[in-house]
Amino acid sequence: MARFKKYTPPAKKQFSGAESHKSKTPPAKPRFSGTESHKSKTPPAKPQYSGTESRKPNTPPAKPKFYAAERSALYARREAANVLRTVLRGDAERRAVASIKSLVFSPSVRNKRGTFALVCETLKHLNVIKDVLEIANVLNSKWKKQEPLVYIICYDILFGKDTPSIGDAEKFLMRRKDALLSSLATLLVRKKVESVDQLIGLSQPNGDFKPRYVRVNTLKIDVDSAVKELEKHYTVKKDETVPDLLVLPPGSDLHAHPLLTNGRIFLQGKASSMAAAALQPEAGWEVLDACSAPGNKTVHLAALMEGQGKIIACELNEERVKRLEHTIKLSGATNIEVCHGDFLGLNPKDTSFAKVRAILLDPSCSGSGTITDRLDHLLPSHSAVKLNYDSIRLHKLAVFQKKALAHALSFPQVERVVYSTCSIDQIENEDVVSSVLPLASSLGFKLATPFPQWQRRGLPVFAGSEHLFRMDPVEDKEGFFIALFVKENKLDTPKSSELPQRVCRRRHKQRSIRFHPFICPKMFRALGGI
Repeated sequence: MARFKKYTPPAKKQFSGAESHKSKTPPAKPRFSGTESHKSKTPPAKPQYSGTESRKPNTPPAKPKFYAAERSALYARREAANVLRTVLRGDAERRAVASIKSLVFSPSVRNKRGTFALVCETLKHLNVIKDVLEIANVLNSKWKKQEPLVYIICYDILFGKDTPSIGDAEKFLMRRKDALLSSLATLLVRKKVESVDQLIGLSQPNGDFKPRYVRVNTLKIDVDSAVKELEKHYTVKKDETVPDLLVLPPGSDLHAHPLLTNGRIFLQGKASSMAAAALQPEAGWEVLDACSAPGNKTVHLAALMEGQGKIIACELNEERVKRLEHTIKLSGATNIEVCHGDFLGLNPKDTSFAKVRAILLDPSCSGSGTITDRLDHLLPSHSAVKLNYDSIRLHKLAVFQKKALAHALSFPQVERVVYSTCSIDQIENEDVVSSVLPLASSLGFKLATPFPQWQRRGLPVFAGSEHLFRMDPVEDKEGFFIALFVKENKLDTPKSSELPQRVCRRRHKQRSIRFHPFICPKMFRALGGI
């Protein structure tokens, strides 16, 4: 018992009964009342704290809010660097996985607004940033391997509003800030200009006056309900051509709107919305979307079909398949079967396609009609003089497009085929259609007129071009092309009511292995170097 007595605290006449009973607390503390913290190891010389204070007075009060903002900016720069890396690699190889907007607004990017702004502004200043880094000569081999991140940080240092303060790359470049600014001044003198704006010298198309188009996903909400909800914050009009398309003022920011995040509406341009509308699939049909990613047209087809029937959505690129699957899940469509494979490799005589009655073919194209929307004018290749190279690329694209359209027309039970591009080039539009007209005619197809009330039609380069549909990048704010083929003889075609309803997801894996090859050598030879 005696050995336990030595831990007994000494007499504490100055303490009241409400004090801590911990034995190691220093005895001589007459200035503390019974209302103080009972932690015995708290430094004694702090009479300014009352009993209502936090028990951890040493925590700096002002740092956390700044630290959170710095961390957010750090993550935004990394996300922007990842997008920029993909964009620059795709532009250099002329094989872009997706547009800048599609990459930024993918599910993996959290801070979409900040990332989008950083990527666009960095691309806008990219040539200047490269020249500054070359003059300053501050990068070692380590940071040269991370050029996209370096470009993003340099934009913030030279032209941004926020000064980077955390992160290894940020600290490395901030220590060389003076050298970077000095190199920028040297560059202005060399180019004989007075400002960075003059140095950039980009004649950027003004997209600020283009309306914001929103397509209502009628699988989840009706058009009137969507209008009522959006009118709480925006002026909303219904489009005159596409029934489920709404028109909002230019610059309307809907990226965080609940209707968008839960898939009740989709940000989709008017031209893109017109492709599925031109096909006019009926509920209960089986439809094939030949080149479906990122999936906006695919889920539009599902909505037009009221969620009935079946849609086979083909996509060759693995990364774009993931985006397609996300779009389908967000839309709530349950009648879509994703086919990770090559459309040109599908056998039209396979019994699996015996009931396919309509095909939407929106193949890879130059995108010359949507340069502003895709932000391609910001890419390094846009300002480069590569006329011969672009001519070769257009020719290769046209070869692939002709093959794809001829293939679509060869499916025996198909009654309607829509061929669409976001190009304004004749070689990808009228020339492709003209080249397949003899085959189309032999198979019983003729050109029909989508949206008859529309004024702008195909270029008058062959008889029947007046049936073709065109949008003008100046008059309509984007360029687009649609050709609609309709089979004249439908006597042997079963009615849609006679088509059996089948659940497509149940046998997806077995079907994919059986008739969906992943590689088509002929197509890759045609597309080599694109």
